Amino acid sequence: MDLSYWELKNWFTHIDYTIVGSGIVGLHTALRLRERFPESKILVLEKGILPQGASTKNAGFACFGSLSEIIDDLQTHSEQEVISLIQKRWNGLQMLRTRLGDAAIDFKDYGGYELFLKDEQSAFDECLQKLPFINEMLKPIFETVVFAKKSNLFKFEQIQDSIIFNPFEAQIDTGNMMQALLKMAVSNNILILNKQTITAYHDTGNQVEVVLNDFSFKTKKLLFATNGFANQLIDAAVQPARAQVLITKPIKNLAIKGTFHLDKGYYYFRNIGDRILLGGGRNLDFNSENTAEFGQTEIVQKKLEQLLKEVILPHQDFQIEHRWSGIMGVGAHKNPIVSQLSDGVYCGVRLGGMGVAIGSVIGTELADLI
Repeated sequence: MDLSYWELKNWFTHIDYTIVGSGIVGLHTALRLRERFPESKILVLEKGILPQGASTKNAGFACFGSLSEIIDDLQTHSEQEVISLIQKRWNGLQMLRTRLGDAAIDFKDYGGYELFLKDEQSAFDECLQKLPFINEMLKPIFETVVFAKKSNLFKFEQIQDSIIFNPFEAQIDTGNMMQALLKMAVSNNILILNKQTITAYHDTGNQVEVVLNDFSFKTKKLLFATNGFANQLIDAAVQPARAQVLITKPIKNLAIKGTFHLDKGYYYFRNIGDRILLGGGRNLDFNSENTAEFGQTEIVQKKLEQLLKEVILPHQDFQIEHRWSGIMGVGAHKNPIVSQLSDGVYCGVRLGGMGVAIGSVIGTELADLI
């Protein structure tokens, strides 16, 4: 890099904190560091034109887990672990709303719903059986009933006669949220540089050398908020997981409003005005979808289109306008990793597809490790 004196002085000299990743976690980390250290010099590095992983690519669900997902989590986590994780997700959603404001993120509390296909009778029966127990388990957090059985008021087809309703679930505008966060970071004198890829780093004890291709600089502390891309640079138990998404063109007289889950959250859809956004399907081929490469596959896209045609929008004309993908960070355990890796290096990663809900909390926890 052929840098001038001015560029070196203003962007790469006397840096206190360097954050890798300008997504939800990275920007909340930066904002929390600014609160704690008002005079510090904070630099955020982002390898994409926009946040590269999932922060500008997610479906905009303000959710903390569907009923079947919570029941499934209880198979591999203790009851207290599941409660703590839901509490953290709920706290994170409130923190996000408080920091940015509901108007800025276009927060709409339409509620959330879980659907079960006709061939998922046993899973549906299990959810109904365990619904009172889960509601009792979550009562200390929400102080009221969370999940309730309702009729299929949206006229979905090929599903069980009833659906599960959650009044605490909502939707946001992902683009508006990230624009608001970026504006807030800039207004707080946080430097953000895009198209910057870290190739290596070296912790010398009193500072960290950060290498960007053929250029390097020094920082007092280095914080990774790279989630799905974490294992490319740090030793962390994080597996990248691709999520494929599509959105329709506007649909006349669309009556669907809310956020919707299918198959333990592996499929999800919502309205965006008079469009339907639908994503998921990585459970069709985990081997292919456990990747940090963006793109679409035929098996997933065909399944998404089938769900649209046969279940979500039967007897309705629709056209798909756009498709994209995002990269999440998952693992065998759903607890995020927030830890100190060496004297000057830290990480906040493995958000398990819940970045909107938990990203603000993880960013705050990461900053508070300093």
